[in-house]
Amino acid sequence: MSDLLTVEHLSVRFPIRSGAVWSKVVGHVTAVDDVSFTIAHGETLGLVGESGSGKTSLGQAVLRGHEPAAGRVTLDIDGRRIAITSMGKTELREARRHMQMIFQDPYASLNPRMTVRDILSEPLIAGAARGERLSRTQIDARVVDIATKCGLSRDQLNRFPHAFSGGQRQRIAIARALVLKPALVVCDEPISSLDVSIQAQVLNLLAELQETLGLTYLFIAHDLAAVAYVCDRVAVMYLGQIVELGTTRQVYYSPKHPYTEALMSAVPEPDPDSTRRPILLAGERPDPAHPPTGCRFNTRCLHATETCRAVMPPLRPLGDGHFAACHYAETLELRGALALGAAATATA
Repeated sequence: MSDLLTVEHLSVRFPIRSGAVWSKVVGHVTAVDDVSFTIAHGETLGLVGESGSGKTSLGQAVLRGHEPAAGRVTLDIDGRRIAITSMGKTELREARRHMQMIFQDPYASLNPRMTVRDILSEPLIAGAARGERLSRTQIDARVVDIATKCGLSRDQLNRFPHAFSGGQRQRIAIARALVLKPALVVCDEPISSLDVSIQAQVLNLLAELQETLGLTYLFIAHDLAAVAYVCDRVAVMYLGQIVELGTTRQVYYSPKHPYTEALMSAVPEPDPDSTRRPILLAGERPDPAHPPTGCRFNTRCLHATETCRAVMPPLRPLGDGHFAACHYAETLELRGALALGAAATATA
């Protein structure tokens, strides 16, 4: 498959200001630091990592919600590569119909003063104002069609967001993101605010829509089980950098970075007699405004050496599409979710 999205050396920085009145910039927080990856047409790439690792900032920067400090983002639309990061405001407004976002909180992302019909119609009306002419009948037909695909009835289109449950509101948010028929959808923790009983329904809906509409997802989440369920490949972020990238099976079952091993050890074990214990990382996550030299993970890594503290490891290929940013990726014997579970069962 050809690549739909290409991200090259992307960085995002936020200024640190001092002073209440005459504020001045005294430093920067590097939320995303020199990140590169691709997503193929029809693929789902999961993005995982602890809070503050830069996942949402990266998703926003891909869509130019945050202005990148450096790097390049390109999108393949009908065989034509468009450079998202070098577009002007007018061009960017046109390009955004090809890339949309599903936000984490459906309670905050929907206008409470608009009906569902108006919420879903607004992107189409805004597009018509830019020359994409659709009649009222065509707009209504598109709204009804995408609402039905997302599990909403025609009668529900005349209600306001407060009349819906959290799961139904997220279906509305999904329908709003898809009404323009985008190629790329950034899912920013789309199930984290939902009840567990509803999460599986939303994940299944996203999978069905991907198959029927030919969508490509960048799926940001903390729930490792959900990521394993819906994602073809997984990228692990730590302190603004991707430290491991590979297929879901590679990352979950054969991790090559110590941080990934620690994440996988936290996956719940369904066996009630399991003796498995998660790997507890020492210390706190470093200040992103003053990251450590060398490997970003060296202050918490059990395997760190002087080389790790002095030299930053690049994200390098290990074969079969597996990448890791660790000096000792080939020599460390790390355990993934499956290996840990098997070992625990054998011990019990």
